[in-house]
Amino acid sequence: MAYIVVVNPAILSTPGTGIPFSGALTATVLVSFTMTLLMGVYAKLPFGVAPGMGLNAFFTYTVIIAGGVPWPVALGIIFWAGVAFLLVSATPLRERIAMSFPVHLRAATAAGIGLLLTFIGLRNGGFVAANSATLVGVGPLDHRALFVLAALVVSVWLARRENPLAYVAGIALVTGGAWAFGYVAPPASWFSAPDFSSVFLKLDVWGALRLSLLPAMITVMLTDLFDSLSTFIGVAQAANLVDEKGEPKNLRQGLIVDSFATFGAALAGSSSGTAYVESIAGIRMGGRTGLTAVVTALCFLPCLFIAPIAAAIPSYATSAVLILVGASMFQAVTRVPFDRLEIAVPAFATLILIPLTFSITQGILWGFILHAALHVVVGRPRQVTTAAWGLAIVAVALLGIEHVY
Repeated sequence: MAYIVVVNPAILSTPGTGIPFSGALTATVLVSFTMTLLMGVYAKLPFGVAPGMGLNAFFTYTVIIAGGVPWPVALGIIFWAGVAFLLVSATPLRERIAMSFPVHLRAATAAGIGLLLTFIGLRNGGFVAANSATLVGVGPLDHRALFVLAALVVSVWLARRENPLAYVAGIALVTGGAWAFGYVAPPASWFSAPDFSSVFLKLDVWGALRLSLLPAMITVMLTDLFDSLSTFIGVAQAANLVDEKGEPKNLRQGLIVDSFATFGAALAGSSSGTAYVESIAGIRMGGRTGLTAVVTALCFLPCLFIAPIAAAIPSYATSAVLILVGASMFQAVTRVPFDRLEIAVPAFATLILIPLTFSITQGILWGFILHAALHVVVGRPRQVTTAAWGLAIVAVALLGIEHVY
């Protein structure tokens, strides 16, 4: 998850937003530390929490830059979306939504997330690149690919021996090599003071209460809802963190923490926080209790002071980890019965849309819609539960809001 310490502030401080990088970095670390700690202490789950990828882009490019909304007001939008999110999470409604998530779509979500992580790893590692004729094609296969292959070999070798440092060793190997051969400059200084003055508690709560901003608020709330549901369910299924009924453990507590991470992020000065799919990396290495999240939270604290070091870690240093985690998550696809088209097509759409649209939300929304529609087509509408029909209707509404606004 450490990449978010650099990536999130880089997105939030895009020219045109007015948000300083230093303030956004401090906010990112604060959200990651406090909410991951809460996940471990209250929900007792081994999930890391940090500002979410996807919503930070929506916050930056759609709300602030394209919408012309000042960043303090945009933070107010995140705050109110989080409040609404918490009200839903504190009732049985959100848990019922999670429980009505069709089993085959849960498996497809886990596999789709695995493909997405793998694609990100391959792209960062130079194995694939944009191509004007074919959209994507073979990448330059430069020094990045060689470093990633070396890290992959080392990580697999250590992981097969159940070494808990397998993934960290791969990241350290690539970073050290990049510094040694001059592909990335080592940090000029090792420490910097955290910035608590520029964005912390600078949100405009009342300025966000405008009718014209309601669609953005609803979009944040619903997108965060489905992102967190898919992450909790997908990772729980892939890591077998389920109860005797096959449902994710401590789901309600985890979802409440996730809602706190939304309006808590607004207070800190960042886009909304959410549970991270990268949590599967630590779970696969043996961390399966809340203590894992507590230790992960503590590991974020030094990032308040070592921002120059974090900025000097190349993006491709995590490629091998993303590929390995993606491979482990993709195995969930074996639980989809592909001999029944009314089940196979929605699952396949979910699985493939997640990496192709770079959005977990898009995958599960279309999965909900196709699940209901295709059961009607094949003459089995009674096999769709009332809650699943509700999810399909909400999915249509969210897609409509997204395309209208």
